[in-house]
Amino acid sequence: MIRSFFFVSFFSFFLIVGCKATVDEKKLILGAERTAAYLPKLKDRKVGLLVNHTSTIGEVHLVDFLLHRNIEIEKIFAPEHGFRGKADAGESVADNVDPATGIPVISIYGKNKRPGFDVLEGLDVIIFDIQDVGVRFYTYISSMHYMMEACAKHDLDMIVLDRPNPNGHYIDGPILDPEFRSFVGMHPIPIVHGLTVGELAEMINEEGWLKESLKCDLDVIRMENYQHSDRYSLPVKPSPNLPNDQSVGLYPSLCFFEGTEMSIGRGTHFPFQVIGYPDRRFGIFSFTPESIDGMAKHPKYEGRSCFGIDLRQAELPAKLDLSYVIDFYNKWEGEDPFFTKYFDTLAGTSELRRQIEDGLSLDEIRKRWEPELRAYRALRAKYVFYED
Repeated sequence: MIRSFFFVSFFSFFLIVGCKATVDEKKLILGAERTAAYLPKLKDRKVGLLVNHTSTIGEVHLVDFLLHRNIEIEKIFAPEHGFRGKADAGESVADNVDPATGIPVISIYGKNKRPGFDVLEGLDVIIFDIQDVGVRFYTYISSMHYMMEACAKHDLDMIVLDRPNPNGHYIDGPILDPEFRSFVGMHPIPIVHGLTVGELAEMINEEGWLKESLKCDLDVIRMENYQHSDRYSLPVKPSPNLPNDQSVGLYPSLCFFEGTEMSIGRGTHFPFQVIGYPDRRFGIFSFTPESIDGMAKHPKYEGRSCFGIDLRQAELPAKLDLSYVIDFYNKWEGEDPFFTKYFDTLAGTSELRRQIEDGLSLDEIRKRWEPELRAYRALRAKYVFYED
């Protein structure tokens, strides 16, 4: 197998425009950077990696870092958007061979979300190292869940290298109703869950949420000098349509529009920062979605002018903001229903849609969440590694 030690993913150098870190990056130590805590666990073992373009130590990809230390990487497992992070949301990712290292890349997105024995055979340990954004419907945590399940079933160790949660400073939204469990919502947690991937992995494992209450041999390599209140600026965009801090901060609130007739800017260079529809009644700001390689292929309303609002300079919310959905719903006069079935899937419940349709206020809706959120906060307290 040809393995080059000199490959560094293009995305390792892709710094988000306009981002300023508020965490003291000289003091923050990521799980991946605490190499003495996990390199000895990999010696003389066959390793699989569940990673993508965000899996870096400084400017070096984790794959290259480990190869340079003679760690035997047998397979790379690719989640949504692929190993390089270039595939569109929902786009199937094919198995392939990484041209820089010769390592097989196995897709665990699309038809084969659950890794089977055929792809895990011969491995001893799986490392998960992917930047998350702290939102229930962001699918990297679902891929982590399925890999944990596979490790438990086939007696593999799993190591999670923890990273900050850029939306970790608050907890909000309805708790998932099991009836609406899907790949964009697998766990009975709120939409904004306030956990790092390492904390969430512990919760999944210890609460018996894996299939048949399996439990995997899990080792979380914790960060140092991190707390949830830190406003962390991501050094690499976590997925093609979250290009900067503004989009990451608005994502929990604007992703609801994926389950409506509105556009949130897919097919522009500012997705998840605008809202619009091909009707001038929705606002004076306009944008025209187009196909953009690596971001959006044939986006909603391609080539049509959409009118609405521009949130690129808006103050980021300190909680889930439903005012946008409610406002645009109240303006809707189209022949088709404003909400699609996908809205309930994203919300993890049909209650939220019905509450908006019934005209409940923001405060009334939020009060309906509070009893379950109190119970969740008590559960969460058992698994947090870092101060709030």
